[in-house]
Amino acid sequence: MTDQEPVAHHEAPTQALGDFLRRRREQIAQRWADEALFRTVFTVSRDEAVEAAGAVVEALAAVAFSERIENLGATGFAAVREQLGRMAAARSRAGASADQIADDVSALRPSITELLNADLSEAPDEDARELLITLTVLLGTLRLVVLETVLTAGEELIERQRLQLLEVATPVIKLWTGIVAVPLIGTLDSARSQVVMESLLDAVVAQQARFAILDITGVPTVDSLVAQHLMKTVAAARLMGAECIVSGIRPAIAQTIVHLGIDLGTVVTRASLADALGYALHRQGAVIVDQASAGGIQQ
Repeated sequence: MTDQEPVAHHEAPTQALGDFLRRRREQIAQRWADEALFRTVFTVSRDEAVEAAGAVVEALAAVAFSERIENLGATGFAAVREQLGRMAAARSRAGASADQIADDVSALRPSITELLNADLSEAPDEDARELLITLTVLLGTLRLVVLETVLTAGEELIERQRLQLLEVATPVIKLWTGIVAVPLIGTLDSARSQVVMESLLDAVVAQQARFAILDITGVPTVDSLVAQHLMKTVAAARLMGAECIVSGIRPAIAQTIVHLGIDLGTVVTRASLADALGYALHRQGAVIVDQASAGGIQQ
């Protein structure tokens, strides 16, 4: 069968559609390469856009032959997810909304429908109608597959950004040789606690720190869950050979800890970060002199 031969009408609509897609693959790919979904991603070489479009057409043909044109989990759609999903994700990162990407996918329909109508010019009306409906269903499923992939990619991007923000919001500061500190600000949940622990342990190893200070001055409330996270971090630091000090215990937080019956007896605590630093320096043998009290500052 040549490119100019009409679609065979004795076949099932899905099989006939698969034959059409494979036979017209090159013409469809050439047309799709000029559509926004391909053109805005493959800006260097049109040949790359044509190749990518051809791969999508071949994948759609495989879906048609499998007769699972309404199934988002059809095997053939794996290649579509890899190709169109990656392109749609690139469009999304460039600022395109999900609605715009959906419109990009819908814009692929007219060119392929035009070619199919040309092949169906001599077909009985009923056969032509069935085949056009089959194509519409397949392209509708394609649209859903692309949107699903875009939304998944968007969720993954948001999660990566959230973790990056957690890392930025949880800096580890070297206060002195052998002394590091993590000033905590805001709510301490399970995800952030894990980032705190990993960041602190990495700093203990990198700085060969003997003392690690967890300053909770900026933590609004302390409940049993927060206290549990703190205790786990203290225990992990000890296993790495560092003594952990919790500072920033305000009166209100001290009362809450007592009322909750939380035992911090094995943890060194100090009222402020300065007190915690002074304790760590003293344990390292450093002598701290208050120049103002010693008359070292001239009035």
